[in-house]
Amino acid sequence: MNVCLKALQQTGSYNSYEEKLFEEHITQKRYQKGEILLNQGSIAKSLNFLVSGAVMQRLENNGSQQIIDLHTENEWFLNHLSFVSQSPCNCQIVAYTDAVVLGLNIHAIHLLISRSIAFLQLNRILEQATARLHFFDFSLTPIQKYKFVFEQKPALLKHFPLKLIASYLKISPETLSRVREQFGRSKAFLDLNQVR
Repeated sequence: MNVCLKALQQTGSYNSYEEKLFEEHITQKRYQKGEILLNQGSIAKSLNFLVSGAVMQRLENNGSQQIIDLHTENEWFLNHLSFVSQSPCNCQIVAYTDAVVLGLNIHAIHLLISRSIAFLQLNRILEQATARLHFFDFSLTPIQKYKFVFEQKPALLKHFPLKLIASYLKISPETLSRVREQFGRSKAFLDLNQVR
């Protein structure tokens, strides 16, 4: 299966006509490590799918950076607030490694929806971003956040250093170190009980 169809099928079910239409309107671009995909103050005008590599959303303030989100291959991403409100972005999206990204701009999205209501399923990308903002950032304890990353997004732990993971989890590196130790002990305990 080609990568465009793989990206599309993450959002729902489509017929062959809709798949062909999607392939005609999505674009592909390569980014080098450190290259900016979306600059602070710009308006997010596309949904993006990371084919390969890793990207991060960061907020830079007086020489320090806060990680808003981290993304690895086979994942849709966007700056949710800027895209939905069509207002300037308060952070940057930057290629953490060399990356290949598929992009579907807002005009193409409107065109696709006008051709088939099946493309309303693309809204799932926005729903996932909203859920992450509200549920993940504000409802989980540090150990619950780490457990979620460990179980649901383990590629983050392979692509990004712990300092960035800690910032993404909205905890200090020291807290992350304690959480990882605690999680490792509880996981070893669970693994031991499953063997019995």
